[in-house]
Amino acid sequence: MKLASCRISTAIQSTLASRTSINLSILETYLQKCQSLRQVNQILSQMIFTGFIKDAYAASRLHKYSIDSSLVSLDYSRQIFDRLTNPNAFTWNNMMRAYLDQSFHQDVIILFKRMQSSCLSPDGFTYPLVIQACDRPSAGKQIHGHVVRKGFPSDVYVLDESPVVDSVSWNRLLASYIQPGAVKKAKFVFDSMPERNVIASNSMIRLFGSCGLVTEACQVFDEMSEKDMVSWSALISSLEQNGMYLDALHMFKQMVNSGSSIDEIVIVSVVSACANLVAVDKGTSIHGLALKIGIDSYVNLQNASIHMYAAFHNMGAAERIFSTSHHLDVISWNSMISGYMKCGVIDSAVALFHSMPEKDVVSWSAMISGHSQHCHYSEALAFFQEMQQANIRPDETTLVTVISACTHLEAFHQGQSIHDFYIRRSGLRINFILGTTLIDMYMKCGSIENALNVFYGMEEKGVSTWNAVILGLGSYGLADRSLEMFLEMKRHGVPPNEITFIGVLSSCRHIGLVNEARYHFQTMDNEHKIQPNVKHYGCMVDLLGRAGLLKEAEELILGMPIAPDEATWGALLSACEKYGDSEMGERVGRKLIELHPDHDGFHVELSNMCASKGQWNDVLKIRQKMTEGAVVKTAGSSFG
Repeated sequence: MKLASCRISTAIQSTLASRTSINLSILETYLQKCQSLRQVNQILSQMIFTGFIKDAYAASRLHKYSIDSSLVSLDYSRQIFDRLTNPNAFTWNNMMRAYLDQSFHQDVIILFKRMQSSCLSPDGFTYPLVIQACDRPSAGKQIHGHVVRKGFPSDVYVLDESPVVDSVSWNRLLASYIQPGAVKKAKFVFDSMPERNVIASNSMIRLFGSCGLVTEACQVFDEMSEKDMVSWSALISSLEQNGMYLDALHMFKQMVNSGSSIDEIVIVSVVSACANLVAVDKGTSIHGLALKIGIDSYVNLQNASIHMYAAFHNMGAAERIFSTSHHLDVISWNSMISGYMKCGVIDSAVALFHSMPEKDVVSWSAMISGHSQHCHYSEALAFFQEMQQANIRPDETTLVTVISACTHLEAFHQGQSIHDFYIRRSGLRINFILGTTLIDMYMKCGSIENALNVFYGMEEKGVSTWNAVILGLGSYGLADRSLEMFLEMKRHGVPPNEITFIGVLSSCRHIGLVNEARYHFQTMDNEHKIQPNVKHYGCMVDLLGRAGLLKEAEELILGMPIAPDEATWGALLSACEKYGDSEMGERVGRKLIELHPDHDGFHVELSNMCASKGQWNDVLKIRQKMTEGAVVKTAGSSFG
């Protein structure tokens, strides 16, 4: 840079020795004859002395020559550029292109910002250069936004005389929108491309897949005239991530048949699909393929394989991968722990956990959730306490598991403490899963006020959240409030599900609202398209039986599209006993004994009914059947 400045100074000084005038024709002639940097200096000195340097076109010709000539360095060209009084857009673009050709991207951006601050606006040839210099997607997006605000049509601001540069420009512009929140804009850029290349198509497949737009991803893939390994991998990954596991395996088979190369990335997706399908033979075969082609040492593939074999309940295979690996990471350890827990090998999980060189929140969560899944709630809380002592802050998933454990143990104070310390004080936003878990805990621990405080403090409520309140209120006999909550749920536009109606019908049963129960039962299918299950029928039969509507209750059972269970028949039998309908009771009792010949209670109730009618022969037959069937009368029940 110092040498270039010195040469510029020499050129200025040489103007004292020559006063020859210069015009455009002379300039073009001199430039063609230049054979040394000294001659370039002489031309520059004449232009400065005569003021011809102020001619924008003439200055642009000199600058363009300095950039294209092997005689002149990039620093010297920049010195010439800085001497120009009013460089035109052509000159600005040439300077940017020179920096771009030598990968000085930051200099391009700086020059572009300087151009924006000048009186000259960028033109349609400026933007492709700047877009190519944008190393960060956010910068590319800003440039594109500037283009749109300036009103340049897409076929102008990306066009360039070089096809290679044109393709790179489009790819850089598209890359600035490859993110979930900008799908429409990315698609617009992609659709505007004069020629879609493999890189752009692969980017769109990944974007569509990450946003759940699998149909669109498949369409891009199908329209590609040329596909590479990344194309196949991107589509297979999209299918696997969206739960289309069979389709992912089918596409992998096509990939293999096409002769495409296979890497560890696509194998990870396929192995994960096999794990979710519990496709043992296929998963083992694919892992064998990875071993055969020598890509099994990649840690991501090893972790996926450990997870797969754990899903197959083949911890022996998982252990072999784990014990022979030289590149274990914390995910490897966590996968093994989760696998042991899933297979019920709790002691091995605990031993491995304690031998971990480094634990993260997932490690602790795996231990806590694993114990909870096996109903070891006290152990789950003990590990949570250890986690607290290790100063590891739990995530929402861990908190949900711990609060659920408190619910099962009815550990109200511990659950309330977790709510207060980790949620209230930290200002953690309660999503509907965490909130519903808290409501369920408070309801089952008898703290209705706390449950409602959580409910009304939640910004986001799912149907399970409303159900927790409706069922909770109903379980404490607050049927009126439970039904009011159901009406509020409908006013908020939340569609009820099967569990909602169990709560509603149970509340109606508690306070004997026969007509209202009939109405809600009918709306299940007519309005909400929910087919009542055996629990809904059981609630209705019990309600009708308690109200003395025995004939309607029996007709409801006989008209059920599904087989009634023991509880449904039992509810009617109890109602028959309560209201003294021995004839129906006898029919129901015989039906129950037919369904459950080993149930002593049904035999006793039927025997008592026969005895009340003086049917002693029937009483003897029932007792004889009990003896023959080795049905033992439970202590506390008695024959009449």
